[in-house]
Amino acid sequence: MAAFPQLSMPLPCYSAADPGSWDFVLDRARLLDAAGVDRLVVSDHVVFGERLEEYGRPEIGGQAGGVQPTGPDGHWLEPLTTLAVVAGATRHIRLGTNIMIAALRRPAVLAKSAATLDVLSGGRLDLGVGVGWQREEYLAAGLDFDNRGALLDDTLAVCQTLWSQQRAEYSSPYLSFEAIHMMPKPVRPHGVPIWVSGTVNPRVVRRLARFGVGWIPWGDAARDVAAAVVAMKDALADAGRDPAGLQVVGSLRAVRAGDGALDLPATMAAVPELAAAGVTDFRSRISLPDDHLTASDVLPEIVAAFRAAAGRTDAVGTALTRGESA
Repeated sequence: MAAFPQLSMPLPCYSAADPGSWDFVLDRARLLDAAGVDRLVVSDHVVFGERLEEYGRPEIGGQAGGVQPTGPDGHWLEPLTTLAVVAGATRHIRLGTNIMIAALRRPAVLAKSAATLDVLSGGRLDLGVGVGWQREEYLAAGLDFDNRGALLDDTLAVCQTLWSQQRAEYSSPYLSFEAIHMMPKPVRPHGVPIWVSGTVNPRVVRRLARFGVGWIPWGDAARDVAAAVVAMKDALADAGRDPAGLQVVGSLRAVRAGDGALDLPATMAAVPELAAAGVTDFRSRISLPDDHLTASDVLPEIVAAFRAAAGRTDAVGTALTRGESA
């Protein structure tokens, strides 16, 4: 369980065109780590089809008005591979996916990859997972898009089984095994913390109740997170899951002054109200300067302002350690 509100920031891991060098990814990761940002998160797309307008369809997992940041030939780094490299370049910051389309990976291989990264990073991994919106990714992986929710549940069940059982056995309509051993296990006894993405609907409620330590609201739930947290906690209680301690992602949006400059006090004024509503992980939407030196001057001010607004007393320059998250 999180000890206090946390600040997360996205790590740029995609580009509309070939950037020539990806050094900026590690530069930014080191900067976030040194400044005391609690968590960095990376995105996921394995492949693209050519119907990117489908992202704007909430009924298939997209979001109303959503626009993909690249075309089909945009360059997207694979998230776990990226986080493995980032883990070696950082020391304190937690490493998250937001979100990984986990069902595209074979469950046992994902369990092994995630456990390996978690162990080598000192228990810093968080897996944010969702079903995705793009049929073509499932087709390319040889999977049934229309059955993606059940495939995700099966993937997570296999992962948690292999992470928690010394002599593992599992049976589902998709695969069965017994007397299987997978080592090393993740650092925490129950495995890598899983954050479930989605709206407040019965399938997401069941998934979160069964697998998740945290919830990443999506669509309408993300737009009105205060009301969504109440609805989700009520639904979890009805499903037999104690909602106390549920970690929740909320968006921390930048407020700009009349001249376009960041109004830091106005931006952070939203923190206490969101925290009171149940948000525990504040995903920053504050754009940092591309110039590394300028960003290194600005970011500690952002971290310090967030911690003050959140009532935190830890010094800027220290992020969460392995024992202070889920």
